[in-house]
Amino acid sequence: MRNFGFTTTKSRTIDYEKIDTRLISYILQNEPSFNACLSCGSCTAICSAGNLTSFNIRKLSLQIRLGDIENTKLEIDKCMLCGKCLLECPRGINTRNVIMLIKKGLNIIDKNEI
Repeated sequence: MRNFGFTTTKSRTIDYEKIDTRLISYILQNEPSFNACLSCGSCTAICSAGNLTSFNIRKLSLQIRLGDIENTKLEIDKCMLCGKCLLECPRGINTRNVIMLIKKGLNIIDKNEI
């Protein structure tokens, strides 16, 4: 194979049939207000953990909606459950409960109960 000084990038196409919807379905079943999230970033802007680590609630929300279970597992434990995001959310989403549901849902998925 010849090296022409460039590489091709991975396709950015989303294959909706391959998305793992178990976690997002579990969260929406137990906290329907999460469906109203517009990913405005208010929660991320106020996040204490985000100021100290690479934790980003907006990114976490996107990972969940895309079925990225592995990266969600790596990020979720960075949350300190301080509740500042809950107070800041303009849509009134119980983000603290969403974080707890993510943790519980990941445990259930690991046990193959969903």
